Amino acid sequence: MHLHILGICGTFMGGLALLARALGHRVTGSDANVYPPMSTQLEAAGIELIHGYAAEQLELAPDRIIVGNAMKRGLPVVEALLDRDLPYSSGPQWLAEHALHGRHVLAVAGTHGKTTTASMLAWVLEAVGMAPGFLIGGVAVDFGVSARLGEGRMFVIEADEYDTAFFDKRSKFVHYRPRTLVMNNLEFDHADIFGDLGQIQRQFHHLVRTVPGTGLIIHPQEDAALDQVLAMGCWTPTVSTGMRTSPETQSRSTAAEWEAELGAEDGSAFRVWHRRQVIGTLEWPLIGLHNVRNGLAAIAAAEHVGVDPVQAISALAHFRGVKRRMELRGTAGNVRVYDDFAHHPTAIASTLSGLRQQVGQGRIIAVLEPRSNTMRMGVHGAALAGALDAADRIVVYCPPDLSWDAEATLAALGDRLYVGSTLEEVLGAVIAAAGPGDQVLVMSNGGFGGIHEDLLDRLGARADCG
Repeated sequence: MHLHILGICGTFMGGLALLARALGHRVTGSDANVYPPMSTQLEAAGIELIHGYAAEQLELAPDRIIVGNAMKRGLPVVEALLDRDLPYSSGPQWLAEHALHGRHVLAVAGTHGKTTTASMLAWVLEAVGMAPGFLIGGVAVDFGVSARLGEGRMFVIEADEYDTAFFDKRSKFVHYRPRTLVMNNLEFDHADIFGDLGQIQRQFHHLVRTVPGTGLIIHPQEDAALDQVLAMGCWTPTVSTGMRTSPETQSRSTAAEWEAELGAEDGSAFRVWHRRQVIGTLEWPLIGLHNVRNGLAAIAAAEHVGVDPVQAISALAHFRGVKRRMELRGTAGNVRVYDDFAHHPTAIASTLSGLRQQVGQGRIIAVLEPRSNTMRMGVHGAALAGALDAADRIVVYCPPDLSWDAEATLAALGDRLYVGSTLEEVLGAVIAAAGPGDQVLVMSNGGFGGIHEDLLDRLGARADCG
């Protein structure tokens, strides 16, 4: 069967394309925004990419068109497929019917940490020989791809709450029917889709409704928004995760079933507790309290499908992370340049906190592109200055069409803040500020104009000039 995917370079749709190829289908696709790592892995898989959404691409005569959620009415290709009454479906629907049916689905949902936790979970299952399938919204370094059909019964999926398609406004994750569900956390986000937190909670409740009574739901202790979701109705056993902050925690009747006790302030080492018993200590190359929580959830989820937690800890000790999640892109002129997907104040603050714990008094230059729809709308403006406060210098890219005044919104950062309206201005400000020993943390959920390589090139050239 020939499948043509509209919006193929999105992280979800690109992964779906790889799965469809593995199932033996011919796959083509189109997109308006093509950038690595998704574009490169699709090209490596031999998938033909068409730029743009012109109706002429339908002359390829596909057997079915898979419509990404970035597609809108009014696009020529969308209008043409409707006018011609061509067969189409959403990506999540196709995935559920052709790749997930009959498998044990382990889904990771939440506002933050979905990609990293799902990658950790897939890596643990791989390490113990389960050969899982997976579809993750990023490229795990250990796998080199964002999706794989797998050979075993297990399938790990990043369960996104974004809407399914222009013709299906339910969240993607209601299609997946997980047996093991991790709900990492829940905050307001996706303001272009949801009017308030309550609307997102309703979608999470729909997800909870799909988990069978013989399954398991893993959630953090004392997350008020998720507690409210579970209070709407839950028919599945639950276990909680949490941080162990004192010896008294062990005897507390309200202690989480799974706990993490920090052994290093930057999160690079922590003890794992299960039902008030020490399981082991995890030392790994990751940093940040958010990654400690992600790792704990992955261990709990793996245990539900029969993985000894000691084996899970051993596997995670060798986990190398996910591209674009605190990924070191390179060092030039003794300046380290990182790429991070952080696009929400909570994620930004956690990432910067972990880096600060690691470098101590070393200088951090935070470079932010407010690219997500929610960020561009200014919804998180009130929390953004506080989230960036751990950096020594903050450079923000704000193109003229941004809907809010970055200088006014971030005024609390004082003279540490620089706002640029072009990429060249941003590059110049970072180069002028960066010195030997500094850490440059670039944060965006898009390609950011290839700024990472440009920074490394210019820093290297500066160093060569002495």
